[in-house]
Amino acid sequence: MSLTSEELLAQERQLQFARFGNDVAIDLGLHLLAAAREQGLSIAISVRRNGHRLFHASLPGTSPDNDRWLERKARVVELFGHSSFYVGTTFREKGSTFEAESGLDLELYAAHGGVFPVIVRGTGPVGTVGVSGLPQAEDHAFVVSALETFLNGPEV
Repeated sequence: MSLTSEELLAQERQLQFARFGNDVAIDLGLHLLAAAREQGLSIAISVRRNGHRLFHASLPGTSPDNDRWLERKARVVELFGHSSFYVGTTFREKGSTFEAESGLDLELYAAHGGVFPVIVRGTGPVGTVGVSGLPQAEDHAFVVSALETFLNGPEV
């Protein structure tokens, strides 16, 4: 998947919540978990609101390293307010890399695909939803696909 920063921003404009509390976060996490199991994926899943982890699951084949990647990608989303894939893409589109130009501690931050902002319409980013375990473009695509089906469901 080779999406431009504009295409990634369009995803963020489209995939927004009317509300986002603990119950919605848990339902979202369970939705991602069911989709991952259905597809036979080995991923770790995290849903957070304002830095508070409300859902976490690690499927067989994952390791603590996946949790570290989730944390690093989530910090990027919390800092920049955009998907971790968008942040990395914007640096690449400028002919550089996040690692070379951000000035951030790379032990704490990773602009690799897989974590998406939880955006509430009229409020803005309030949390993150993400996965780790696949190549970064596939991590991102999985989260976007799961958000699309979840947000088209009842009462979100």
